[in-house]
Amino acid sequence: MRTLLVIGLLAFVGCSKTTDQQDQKAAIATITVDQLDQMLAQRACQPVDANGGSTRKKLGVIPTAILLSDYDTFAASELPADKAKPLVFYCASTECGASHHAAEKALTAGYTNVKVLPVGIAGWVKAGKQTTAI
Repeated sequence: MRTLLVIGLLAFVGCSKTTDQQDQKAAIATITVDQLDQMLAQRACQPVDANGGSTRKKLGVIPTAILLSDYDTFAASELPADKAKPLVFYCASTECGASHHAAEKALTAGYTNVKVLPVGIAGWVKAGKQTTAI
């Protein structure tokens, strides 16, 4: 009986964690590849790369992107001093949550215009957009 109770409790905790992650993703505004491309052409935002080195080497980075040291432990000083500057965070793809986590951290640090590119660098590349090699 205890085993069933523990399994049930673990299943509930696991489900609530997934829901929390989904809620976090839903709470942050998103942007499409074409919208980001237009904003970059107008110099109307700052892309922020939340990927690790291997993804950056494999797929490149969006030109002019800030390269975070780590999506979880980066310092706010890695971001622009102007907390109203539009920031667009991205990571590898829709399967990755690093961009959402980093964007949430930026919001917590007081940045007010934060969005996420859900398709990440993989979607950017798939759309035929320019990248910079690392």
